[in-house]
Amino acid sequence: MDDKTRRRAALAQGMRNGVPIGLGYFAVSFALGIAAKNAGLDPVQSFLASLLCNASAGEYAGFRVIAARSGLLTMAVMTFVANARYLLMSTAMSQRMDPQVHPVHRFLMSFFITDEFFAITIARPGYLDPFYHYGAVLVASPCWALGTALGCVAGELMPARAVSALSVALFGMFLAVIVPPARKDKVIAGVILVCFAASFALSRLPVVSGLSEGTRTILLTVVIASAAAVLFPHTETAGETDDGEVEP
Repeated sequence: MDDKTRRRAALAQGMRNGVPIGLGYFAVSFALGIAAKNAGLDPVQSFLASLLCNASAGEYAGFRVIAARSGLLTMAVMTFVANARYLLMSTAMSQRMDPQVHPVHRFLMSFFITDEFFAITIARPGYLDPFYHYGAVLVASPCWALGTALGCVAGELMPARAVSALSVALFGMFLAVIVPPARKDKVIAGVILVCFAASFALSRLPVVSGLSEGTRTILLTVVIASAAAVLFPHTETAGETDDGEVEP
C-alpha cells in the first residue's frame, strides 16, 4: 500500500470511529449551549467557542467566568487548570509519534486532543497516524460546535423556566464524569465531598466570599488537588487502564 492510499484508509477509519463520539458530543454540547446563552453569548459566538475550545470542562469554566464578568487573567488561569490534563495526554502521544512526522501535524494533533480522541488514537498499535486522528476530528468536532450553537438557539426561544431546567443537564454530565471513578476509589469520593463542602464554605466565609467565583474555584482546585496528590499518590499497576470521560 502506497503512502497516499494508507493516508486515505486511515482518514476513513478515523471518520467511522468518530461517528459515535460526534453523537455523544452533540448531546452533551446542547446543554453547554444553554450555559453559553445564560452567559450572554449568541449562537455564532457559542459555535466559535466550541469550535476553538475542545474541552467541555474548560469551556464551561470560561462561560462561568464570562457570566461572572471576571477578568481575562481569571479566564486564562481557570481554563488552564481545567484543561491541564491535556498536557499529560500530549506528552504521552509525543512518545508514540514517528520522529519524521512534520511539526505541523504534531501541532494539529495536540490542538485537537480530547479524552475521546486521545483514547481511540493512542489505542492503535505502532506509530500514531495523524490522518486517523484528523478523520475522527472532522466528524466529531463539528457536532460539538453545532450542538452548542443549537443549544444556545433553544435557550433564546424557550421560556426562562425551561432554560433553567435544561441547564441542570450540564451538571448531570459532570456527575456522569465523577460518579463512576468515585464508586471505584474511596479517595476520589472523599476528595469530591471535600470539594463540595469547601466550595460551599468559601461562598459563605468573610473575605474569601468576596472573591469572584472563578478565583475561588481556581484556589480550591490547586489546593485540594495538590493536597490529594501528596497525601494519596496514585501508583498504576501493570495492565491497569483508565476509564474514558464524557466531555471533549
